[in-house]
This record gives sequence, C-alpha cells and structure tokens, in this order.
Amino acid sequence: MGIDFGYRGQRLGLPEQGPGSVARFGRRLAAVAIDWIGCQVIAYGLITGGNTTATGNWTLALFVALSILTVGTVGFTPGKRIVGLRVVSLDGGRLGIVRVVVRTLLLALVIPAMVWDRDGRGLHDRLTRAVEVRI
Repeated sequence: MGIDFGYRGQRLGLPEQGPGSVARFGRRLAAVAIDWIGCQVIAYGLITGGNTTATGNWTLALFVALSILTVGTVGFTPGKRIVGLRVVSLDGGRLGIVRVVVRTLLLALVIPAMVWDRDGRGLHDRLTRAVEVRI
C-alpha cells in the first residue's frame, strides 16, 4: 500500500547512511542551536555589554556573518563541525559565495528552513542546490 519513495538522498545519488548521507533533522537542529548559542554569548558578553534588548539583533547578525564566512570557506559552521555535518553542492563541491549568501539569508528567515522535501532538504537548500551531509 502506498508508494515507495526510497531512502532520503536516493534521488540525489547519496548513500543511505554513513559519511555522505543526508543529515537528519536532529543533527541539523543541534548544529543550529550550538551556533546560535555561541553567537548569543558573544553578542551578550562582548558587543552589548549585557544589554538583553539589543542582544537578539546582534545574535542574528553574528549568526548570518558566521554562516556566510564559515560555510563559504570551509563548508561548515562550528556547530555543524561538532555534530559532524557539512554543506555541499549537489555536484559534491563547495557552494559559491553567492549561493552561500542566499542560503544563509533564507535560513535567517526561518520559514524556508521549515519546509522540507522528501529528501529532508529545506527550501533554502533546494533553492541553492545544496545539501547537508554527514562527514
């Protein structure tokens, strides 16, 4: 009964599990949480001097800057590295800077990241032809 769509990433030519497989939601969420908390600590302690009202905006700005700089250069943020993830292009290479900026801005909007396809990729990844994979 029903249609067998295969495993996550099969349509993309990725393995079912292990290195190179599509990252699961829990790992992706943990990576974002680690990055967000790190940016929040920096914003609270170093930039705003404990001003909780301004911390939220600075946290978002730091998160966007961190994502653009790190994903654009090495392919992962500190949080992604800790949980063993990497952002790659569908052809297996690194994303160009324009694609990284678009992906990060869509991620900062939150809603595109919450709409997934059957491979577990959010709209921000689909629109930039990217995928988060396990290292």
